Amino acid sequence: MSNRSKYGAVIALCLFAFSFLQIDSNLSLMTQWQILQGHVEQDFDQIDWAFSRLPRLAMALLVGSSIGLIGSVIQQLTRNPLLSPSTLGTSGGAWLGLIVLSIAWPEGQTHYQAMAAMTGSILALSLVLLISGIHQLTGLSIVLSGMAVNLLFGAITIALILLNQEYAQNLFIWGAGDLSQNGWDKFHWLWPHCLIGIFILLYAGKPLTLLRLGQSGAKGRGLNVTALFLVLMLCGLWMLSAAITMVGIIGFLGLVSPNLARLIGARTATSELYWSSLIGALILVMADNLALLISTFSFDIVPTGLATALLGAPMLIWLIQRQKNQEANTSFQTMRGQSQLSRKGLFFVFALLITIILLGVFSHFKINQFVFQLPSEFSWELKWPRLLSALSAGAAMAVSGVIMQRLIHNPLASPDLLGLSAGAVLAMVGFSTYFGIRMGQLGPLIAFIGSMAALIILLLLSRRFRFAAAPMILTGVALSALIETLVQFSLMKGTDEVYDILRWLAGSTYRVTPDQAILLGIVSSVLILLSLSFHKLLTLMSMGKVTAAARGVAVQPSFILLLMLAAALCASVTALLGPIVFISIVAPHLASLLGARTVLSQLSVSALLGAILLQFSDWLGQTIIHPNQLAAGTMVAIIGGAYFILILLKNRRNVSH
Repeated sequence: MSNRSKYGAVIALCLFAFSFLQIDSNLSLMTQWQILQGHVEQDFDQIDWAFSRLPRLAMALLVGSSIGLIGSVIQQLTRNPLLSPSTLGTSGGAWLGLIVLSIAWPEGQTHYQAMAAMTGSILALSLVLLISGIHQLTGLSIVLSGMAVNLLFGAITIALILLNQEYAQNLFIWGAGDLSQNGWDKFHWLWPHCLIGIFILLYAGKPLTLLRLGQSGAKGRGLNVTALFLVLMLCGLWMLSAAITMVGIIGFLGLVSPNLARLIGARTATSELYWSSLIGALILVMADNLALLISTFSFDIVPTGLATALLGAPMLIWLIQRQKNQEANTSFQTMRGQSQLSRKGLFFVFALLITIILLGVFSHFKINQFVFQLPSEFSWELKWPRLLSALSAGAAMAVSGVIMQRLIHNPLASPDLLGLSAGAVLAMVGFSTYFGIRMGQLGPLIAFIGSMAALIILLLLSRRFRFAAAPMILTGVALSALIETLVQFSLMKGTDEVYDILRWLAGSTYRVTPDQAILLGIVSSVLILLSLSFHKLLTLMSMGKVTAAARGVAVQPSFILLLMLAAALCASVTALLGPIVFISIVAPHLASLLGARTVLSQLSVSALLGAILLQFSDWLGQTIIHPNQLAAGTMVAIIGGAYFILILLKNRRNVSH
């Protein structure tokens, strides 16, 4: 690393730290110096500077350096430059741990928050390692595993919040990541928990250097690789859990900092640890400067996590674009099923669909007893809009998934992975929050605009690597993470519509009106029929761009047209029900297992299976914890997420053999 880079990073950190202390401050430099020496007068500006601005800067430096260090440890242990606490699912696990603690034992929040966050993080990491395998940490599969765990834990978290709303409000700000301080108490609590970082800086460099020789080479030189992985991961997760407990989720930081450290010349393991820590502190102080400036001019509190995402997401996308071997380690094998669709299999699907519909129509609770009987006129008016919307939405999301997977040539591609669902979510939440329009009054056009905007951004960013699957998925994950932070910012505003937004985010059919159900049924049917009419074009596109071009297909316009069709299917569902995840992955996969291998058969059978899956999830959500209810989107995320994890586990075994 050149001296210019070293001095530049240190000088930049000092300048941004100094500028942070001056933003919207009326105090002279002499007064500030006296405050630093401990002389604080009974003046509001001085008290605010001494007990709000200074501890906030100290917290930014401590948290930024800690998360940057953790990111470097994770990337050096796994030798994967696209891993971090957020992509490994540990942040989602920490959030779930804190939610469970606040609900199950509110009195324990004073002393056991860090332990709860640590437990959730370890659970998430263990699940990710179980899915991908400890020897498969360098490819796309572990990123997909982390995404699956994040979505699964996120669905469970939203369900717990909706069922226990009295505990949720104080966690909205935490979810957006906020460094605001009211005294030095939080800093004094946090810094002892981060002392373990000094141990990592002093002693982890040598074993991490040996690990660069490969696991077999490191073992040959006497290094216990498993023990190193466990010790450093546990140390890192402890620091991460303590930081998350105090300031919430700060995304992108642990991912970007080590990559920038290597970019400016950190070649040895030790230097990467040191410079990742410094760059993490620099980025977080920069982000806090940005958050404070926006808050000053907009008169609205902007959380530091949002500013970090605004800086970190473009950096991450830039780093993805710089990857040279984009297609390395991206192979995926699906579970084997029938070679062709049989009449028996088709009969089974139709029989299951009819059974699920009849279950939804005739089953209900009467005086807290589960009974089967004809619905009354009143209950039928409540049942049929939910039934129609669930069937339509499930079919639409499944067809959208087939189109995505055929175009991207990856059986794990979906609107969830590529950010199309997130774009619709942001548009709906943004309009609801900033224009005072209730979620139920927003039309599908708003969601479609959001999905299309996300799709256009994705296409523009993907042109450089010719729409290759791995970088396209990673770019979609980055966009989704940015949008998720923006949504968290909307939730922390604490308006009366927050719980309406949360119910919508859970994917509920509960408040769908008859007119909305009919509209969704018509739109979904038209778009599905349009998709079926394009089956020949999709077949040629799924054979590869070269083959399609040789058959006279205009490849790029066809690619964009089919992606827009998938986005329209996704947006129509998201607008009325909210984000429905995993159906677009699971339903096409189940259709392939049944033998639906041609495009036309896979589209048709996937639509039926998607309808079955979402309607069953909706029925189960109404039944399992009666008289309370779980949203259909939450239930399908739990069911589909579990199945998605099973797919990844099966793929791991196929690859290992």
